[in-house]
Parts: sequence; structure tokens; C-alpha cells
Amino acid sequence: VINAGKSQHNEDQACCEVVFVERRPSPRGRLLSKEGCGELAGGRKGFYFHYWALFDGHAGSGAAVMASERLHLHISEQLRDLVDILQDPSPPPICLPHGPVELSQVPFTEDDGDVPSDAVPRFHLEKAVSHESLVIGAIENAFKHMDDQIEQEQVSQRLAGGCCALAAIYLMGKFYVANAGDSRAIIIRNGEIIPMSREFTPETERQRLQFLLLGQELPHLEFPRRIQPKELGRKMLYRDQDMNGWAYKKIEEDDLKFPLIYGEGKKARVMATIGVTRGLGDHDLKVFSSNIHIKPFLSCFPEVRVYDLTQYEHCPDDVLVLGTDGLWDVTNDKEVAGVVMEVLTSYEPNDPCRYTMVAQELVVRSRGVLKERGWRLANDKLGSGDDISVFVIPL
Repeated sequence: VINAGKSQHNEDQACCEVVFVERRPSPRGRLLSKEGCGELAGGRKGFYFHYWALFDGHAGSGAAVMASERLHLHISEQLRDLVDILQDPSPPPICLPHGPVELSQVPFTEDDGDVPSDAVPRFHLEKAVSHESLVIGAIENAFKHMDDQIEQEQVSQRLAGGCCALAAIYLMGKFYVANAGDSRAIIIRNGEIIPMSREFTPETERQRLQFLLLGQELPHLEFPRRIQPKELGRKMLYRDQDMNGWAYKKIEEDDLKFPLIYGEGKKARVMATIGVTRGLGDHDLKVFSSNIHIKPFLSCFPEVRVYDLTQYEHCPDDVLVLGTDGLWDVTNDKEVAGVVMEVLTSYEPNDPCRYTMVAQELVVRSRGVLKERGWRLANDKLGSGDDISVFVIPL
């Protein structure tokens, strides 16, 4: 369910697709695998993945619209080299072969010849790379390519602003949940809540942001509030990029520069400019009254968490919930789980519309009801003023 209907121009976008990943042709001949590759009519070999994604746009919907139309295609492209590898139980090869050889015959080490028995042990060993980490890498690279495409086409396509991105990919029995921004995902299984993402905001990523500033002209120290010129020479609370606690320091001239993180909570902004620290787009965004681009501090790479469905027994009431921050700003995990259980139990377990009704109920409750004092929730607190989008996916 997309948008609560309160805003005239919805900046949230969503996408739901089943995508076929076709094996990339080998440069010399065909790459063979022992078994497991699905084959379509006509000889196309590959596999399917299921895909759901939410894009929360800001300063315009252009980046969110493009990402909703293209990100799954970038993920598919990044997975093409892995079609045979992911379906072969042997460890992934360090280098992809050129000729038509079986993947199981590709050695795991880089050594080509026999190693003499009296040889000195190698000072380094190859890292063990799992199939799961290959999928994670493909998703991370897809986000980067999506961000690059938005940058390349921002002028010709008039792409305004940027967007947070939250995507769930179901592939070979596992859910890969990739988050760049402040949207969130949780799994509700047998009444238990399992977080599948975390929010990336100026406060949660303070140390990463401050590390980027080392050696630059910008301030890398954090203070509880903006320093006034009259406070020069006084001692004030501060912390640097390596500190979680606070201490006092004497205020100097350099400390008067505009702070890296301005405000707190939902009002926290990177250099008083943007409230998220990961996302797509925003390539032309600059700090107010300066030539400093925000993009170096705004990472396009997502954090990817994995949930293996094959490790658990699931019932029809077990779901994955994806929501933009319009939901989570006014609703916590426990309240969402309560709504999920309440609505699902009012429908027959085999009724496919029950999940859509849960999503709709979550949106409506977070939106609130219009009263004399504005939109109000059931507890009379202010309803969400943001666009609200929710996916409820049965496991």
C-alpha cells in the first residue's frame, strides 16, 4: 500500500517484480556446470529472484521514480556472472574461467603448479568467500551502479533530489534485505520480532561521517549545540569521532565552524542540509551557502542482512514488513506486530488479500484521523505527516 493520501505529490515509490537472471555467455565457448541451472524454453539458462522495494524520495520524486524502475535490473545484471556459481556446492572460484570448464574443476587457490614439499608456507591464504557474500556483493554493486546512472541522467531526465532505498530480494531460499536510508524492515515470526535493517541517520553514522572529515577544513568535533562567538575560551562539552561519551574542552576559533551534525533526533541534519546519510541521488546537493557537496557524506551503499527461510518452519501468519519512515516515525516494532496479528486472525489463513489488508491498516493507523487539532492517532498523538508506504510479505 503506497501513500497515506495526505500529500498532493507522493514522493514514495514502490516496486514488486519477479526477475529472471540469464546466464552471461562465456567469452570462449560455454561455461558448464554440473547441475541445477534452470532452463527456459529456447535454451535460456538462469534463475529467478523475487523482489520488493520501497523508495522514499526527498526534494522531488525523480530519483525515486528512476530507482523504482531500474534497481532490480541492475541487481539482475550483477547476478549474471553468478548463475552457475551459486548453484554449484563447491567454493566460488577466485577467478572466473575463460574456457568451457566445469566450475567444480576450478581450483580454490591461485597456485598453478605443484608446491614443493619443503616450500616455505605462504605468508597469506585466500579468504573463504561464501555464496551468500557473493549475492550481498552483487546487491551492493547494483546500488552503486543505480546511483551512477542517476548522476549520469540527472540533467537529461530532470531528476530532482534523491531517495532512501529499501529492497528485499528472495533468492534460493534466502531473503536479502538491503537498506540505504531510514526506511525499515522487520520479520514477525511466531509473534517474535526480528529486525532486518537499521536506520542510517546523522546520529547513527556520526563516527563514519567524522572519519571522512579527517584532514579537511570542516570541523570533526561534535558539540551539543551551535557555539556562540562570545563563548570562545570557555570550556564546553564535546566528543570526537572515536568517542561515545562526552568530555569538556576549551573553545577555540576553529570550533566556530558550522557543525557536521546539526540538531538531534528526527531533526538532525548533516551540516544542516539533509537528514539521512545513505541513499541514492542528491549529486547536486550542496551545504547551504557553500560549495561543499553533500554526496561524499551520503553513501549509496546499503547494509544487507540475510534471513534463511530454510532454517525455520513458517506459518501463514509469519511475514516480512517493509515500511518507509512515514510508518516508523509514529509506530514501533511492537505496535506493528500487534496490528499484523490482529488483522491476520480476522481472515482465513488461505485468503490472499489478508496481507494487503494488514498493509492498508498499518498505513491508515499511522496516518491518523483528521480532527480539529490536525491528524491524530488513536492515542491522540500527532499522526504521520509523511508519505507512508508498506509491504507485508508472507514468508
